Amino acid sequence: MFSMVYDLAKISMTALMRPAFDAGIALTRLDERIARSPVGVGFLERQNFADACASLWIDGELVHLEDLVLHDAFRDTRTPTHELTIARDVLRTRRRIAGQSPDWALSANGLRALRRTSEISTTGAEAVEPAGVIRSVVSIDLEGEGDNGDDAENLPGLDYAAIDALLARSDAAIAEAKRPGRADSSVRDALVYDLDWDEDARLDEWRGVLRQAEDLPATLQAVVALDAWNELSVLQHAPWLGRLLAASILRQAGITAGAHLAAINFGLKTIPVDRRRHRDRETRLLAIAHGILATAELGLKEHDRLVLAKTMMDRKLEGRRTSSKLPELVELVMAKPLVSAGMVAKTLEVTPQAARRIVLELGLREMTGRGRFRAWGIV
Repeated sequence: MFSMVYDLAKISMTALMRPAFDAGIALTRLDERIARSPVGVGFLERQNFADACASLWIDGELVHLEDLVLHDAFRDTRTPTHELTIARDVLRTRRRIAGQSPDWALSANGLRALRRTSEISTTGAEAVEPAGVIRSVVSIDLEGEGDNGDDAENLPGLDYAAIDALLARSDAAIAEAKRPGRADSSVRDALVYDLDWDEDARLDEWRGVLRQAEDLPATLQAVVALDAWNELSVLQHAPWLGRLLAASILRQAGITAGAHLAAINFGLKTIPVDRRRHRDRETRLLAIAHGILATAELGLKEHDRLVLAKTMMDRKLEGRRTSSKLPELVELVMAKPLVSAGMVAKTLEVTPQAARRIVLELGLREMTGRGRFRAWGIV
């Protein structure tokens, strides 16, 4: 039976006020700059990918940005790992929260939907992944992403009956994951879940903490909510959801308005783990506040870097023919952290060989260091 209580009365707010105040101002400044920026859309997309990778890093896993970008575009170069699948779920959850109204994520319906998504990603990822792997491998073979247009290796003979059976099992797993009432602990797999872990009680306790903190400034609410989520261990397999909910508190309060969802993971990544997981609660709270401040500061620097990069690329478009594909490539590069030859070929409707030639003409930097299945981006 869950009985832990998170007491706000014992927290000293004196040391937290200044960093929380500074973080709120910096996030508001970043939000205003994004709203009026010509690279705002590209900045937000990059932030989503970077925050998803940072979320896995905080939880002790490593996911490379280029792997997540290619996986999201169904252009995997290898079998997706379980960590990469979780990173994709963090990415999609960020996009889903940002696409809803500011108060959706913390509502009863929002929490129910997000909780169900986290459960599907935990128990259904391994069963669903193979179908995505098959699709990815086939797409790579058809695209021919090698250095030469015809150097892609032919796939060995495929057992199509086995593939059909695999897809059928995947469909069954998806149907089971979406079955109503699946959140009931009585039907959970004991190998995946601790059946004594009362998530409903922990979630109720966490929402009680939110009610107690509703009179605090928004940034302090987010700090307390995140620490309480970590201490209460609300969901067994989705610690990352608490950080997105903390960012939702900032968005609901109007500090980050519109579609901007603060990349809290990206800022927390800069805080030493011994401070983020310290036994002393005030030390942890101060670490979270400094992490939110770092989120805003890093965001402002990244935005300025993207503006400068776009200005430099726009200069290369001067005097080009009206039929040139470079303007479209510039838009694609600004919208994605990394682009592969297949992504460029599909968007610009050119061959992979022409895509690589246009990329070199624009002067992008190859980011993977590989000879095949390469990806380019802005330095």
